[in-house]
Amino acid sequence: MAVTCLLTASCSNENEVTVSNPVETAPVRVEVNDFSTSVEDFSSSGGRTRAAVDPGSYNDVKAITLAFYNGSNEVYKATHVKSEGNYASFGSFSCHLPLGNYTMVVVGYGLFTDDVFTLTSPTEASFSPKARETFVKTQTVSISNTNAVNLNATLERVISGLQIISTDTRVEGVAKIRTSYAKGGLSFNPTTGLATVNNGFVVEVNPSKPVGQAINMVSFVFLASDEQNINITIDVLDDGDNVLFTKTIPNVPFKRNRKTILRGPVFQTTAQTSSVFQIESAWLDDTTVEF
Repeated sequence: MAVTCLLTASCSNENEVTVSNPVETAPVRVEVNDFSTSVEDFSSSGGRTRAAVDPGSYNDVKAITLAFYNGSNEVYKATHVKSEGNYASFGSFSCHLPLGNYTMVVVGYGLFTDDVFTLTSPTEASFSPKARETFVKTQTVSISNTNAVNLNATLERVISGLQIISTDTRVEGVAKIRTSYAKGGLSFNPTTGLATVNNGFVVEVNPSKPVGQAINMVSFVFLASDEQNINITIDVLDDGDNVLFTKTIPNVPFKRNRKTILRGPVFQTTAQTSSVFQIESAWLDDTTVEF
């Protein structure tokens, strides 16, 4: 779905249209080529390789929002939501912009029922009630004449993920699992990719696995720095929100563009052993914490 926006200055009445001081515009086309993922060692000295993913075929991104800002003024914004039949045009935008200098912001993200994504400026965006996998590109764009402008954007993943895998199985009476992040946030700066708040948040899910099966849950967090240690608390609740089991894993290591895995017994009371950290590879590089 391509969205066209034509901006003009005009005056009109019931009988005639008089154009005064027409605004010169240029046609602008933006193609979101790829979602770029990188693989690197956990240490900052590690090497890095990159791989590109076609936006139409990457199922974890369901929407792309494009916006142009002139300073703090939003000049253009459009969102493509991936649906049946629009894969060919997903991520292909067209508009007209007046001559001037702009900041272009492109955000690709997961989108589920009841999700709300808000892009306010080049430095402020947020999710509610949960963060989703997020790719971002910002750059300056200068429109100096009316010639057509073609832009290509490769988006970089800026979020971190947490995967909780139970080594035991769901028991009777479990209604919800609550994951509490002591730091990080659901809002972020598209220009830096970092969280704009660092107060933590809570995610609640209804386990999809029945009694007798292990659970596997994924949630996402924006970090206040490229690497951040966060205390994670896992509460198992009944249908009255009473805590059946609880476990806190301190100083869980997170890194942008990396998924951390917590693997251990969720549905039992055990001594909390969080001093041993096992590092594996996956989404980018995963960090697996046995507890």
